[in-house]
Amino acid sequence: MPNDRGPRWAKPVLLAAAVYNLAFGAAAMLAPMAWFELAGLRPPDLPALWQCIGMIVGVYGVGYAIAAFAALRHWPIVLVGLLGKVLGPIGFVDAAVRGELPWRCGWLIVTNDLIWWLPFALLLRAAWHHHRR
Repeated sequence: MPNDRGPRWAKPVLLAAAVYNLAFGAAAMLAPMAWFELAGLRPPDLPALWQCIGMIVGVYGVGYAIAAFAALRHWPIVLVGLLGKVLGPIGFVDAAVRGELPWRCGWLIVTNDLIWWLPFALLLRAAWHHHRR
């Protein structure tokens, strides 16, 4: 691992996460009702809240793009991202158990969160080893 770039796979993974988050964020901001229509859900009374979530997701994308070029130096960005990607599914399961969201909406958790757990955790492990030296 030269300097603080991290493993070779880190840059393409973080760039993929950046592109995904920026695209998801832009879609949520520009077409806030689209996801609800696709999921067969009643549209929210306040679409601005979904747009705000889209803005937050997009900001994560900017962070991942920055981290892609020095992943071991910018490990806190990856840590914050992983925390969100763990807490999001916990919140979804809680809402689904209480009947506030239908279980069929869980497919969004797969692409937004679950697929990133392993690479983000491995990157944090690499950063931990790097900074211990």
